[in-house]
Amino acid sequence: MGQLTHFDREGRAKMVDVSGKKVTKREAITSADVIMKPETLKMIKEGKMAKGDVLSVAKVAGIMAAKRTSGLIPMCHPLEISNIDITFDLKGKNRIKIISKVKCLGRTGVEMEALIAASISALTIYDMCKAVDRGMVISDVKLLKKTGGKSGTFVRRD
Repeated sequence: MGQLTHFDREGRAKMVDVSGKKVTKREAITSADVIMKPETLKMIKEGKMAKGDVLSVAKVAGIMAAKRTSGLIPMCHPLEISNIDITFDLKGKNRIKIISKVKCLGRTGVEMEALIAASISALTIYDMCKAVDRGMVISDVKLLKKTGGKSGTFVRRD
């Protein structure tokens, strides 16, 4: 198990110095699920939500949030993101699976940006649909894969 890098010798929080790291291509893929009533999902698919096109708004919200990650998570470095892609899987009868992919050329990874993108997309879906389904559940926000950097590749195996 690796060391916790965001603490100094006295146990105080610190930002990690990445100035000595090599610039490499970084990518992270994350997911989040929004579980809802089947009727709610049907309304989303048919474009019948009063607030508008739920998935288009959720996608834009996720992209905007990923670009602002360093302002939300205190020890995250601001990154020059090369690409953010958010997709939605609506194959289930009561679930939307959000997949977020974020890329950059940098000295630190984009896992937090991808997790923020999936999370804010999920929260946006909730916000836009809560008038008809307050019982929605956001779950399983997780890193699926990350590449680049000294630690190499991580792939979730479950």
